[in-house]
Amino acid sequence: MIDLNQVHEMWQKDSVIDNHSLDDTSRNTPKLHSKYLQMWSEAKLSLKRAEFEQKKLLKDKWLYYNGKMDRETLEEKGWEPDPFDGLKILKGEMDYYYDSDPEIQKSEEKIQYWKTTIDTLTEIIDNLKWRHQTISNIIKWKQFESGN
Repeated sequence: MIDLNQVHEMWQKDSVIDNHSLDDTSRNTPKLHSKYLQMWSEAKLSLKRAEFEQKKLLKDKWLYYNGKMDRETLEEKGWEPDPFDGLKILKGEMDYYYDSDPEIQKSEEKIQYWKTTIDTLTEIIDNLKWRHQTISNIIKWKQFESGN
């Protein structure tokens, strides 16, 4: 699993452009692009997996909350036979139970984590795409400062 904090730490180091070795920085840009593109691809696939897992979970929870799940499956999953503790629930109130279900919340948290990771990696890759322009601007500024 890609650790978002590690991505931030890596980018903090990788984003530095050394004014004294612009040629090395320029040559390393494709390597950095490859590094972050690989992480981005892995994150995209992990997001898809998490979304598929959530769809299965939502189906199971629908069966559970609507009383359509067999006792054997309930025991297998470790879920209580009566999710409402004997209360009579109206259809309009079901969303409260879905929204407050810890397993559904955990699944949603996982999806949001991957979306945030993808957004972060997308920003990094976009920055790397334009790095040549930044290096060019630094060179032009140095030329201007030296009077050329």
